[in-house]
Amino acid sequence: MVDMKLELVAVPVSDVDRAKAFYTEKAGFHADHDHTVSAEIRFVQLTPPGSACSIAIGKGIVEGEPGSVRGLQMVVADIEAAHADLVARGAEVSDVQDLDWGRFVFFADPDGNKWALQQLLPRG
Repeated sequence: MVDMKLELVAVPVSDVDRAKAFYTEKAGFHADHDHTVSAEIRFVQLTPPGSACSIAIGKGIVEGEPGSVRGLQMVVADIEAAHADLVARGAEVSDVQDLDWGRFVFFADPDGNKWALQQLLPRG
């Protein structure tokens, strides 16, 4: 079997500049690309710190209703530090939630696309 790596996930947004500002300023993502191809097409690629997978937002590149993405999840080593960082950046996030399968913090972008941060529990 050939290796397959998930490297880009499209996230539909209503306002590209507002979403880009949220992801870079509040969520701490790195802005990799922001390219306007034409009046109908703009491609913005953003990557969470330390991630091999990025998201794409833009105009004319993402199908779906803004805010329709649910269940995007990133794994962090320290949920308390991640929570503190997001709060310090001004992001609206949930309290840390302890569940049987991990510790979580939840947030949404300005359109309502939903994200989770998970700290995995020790195995065994």
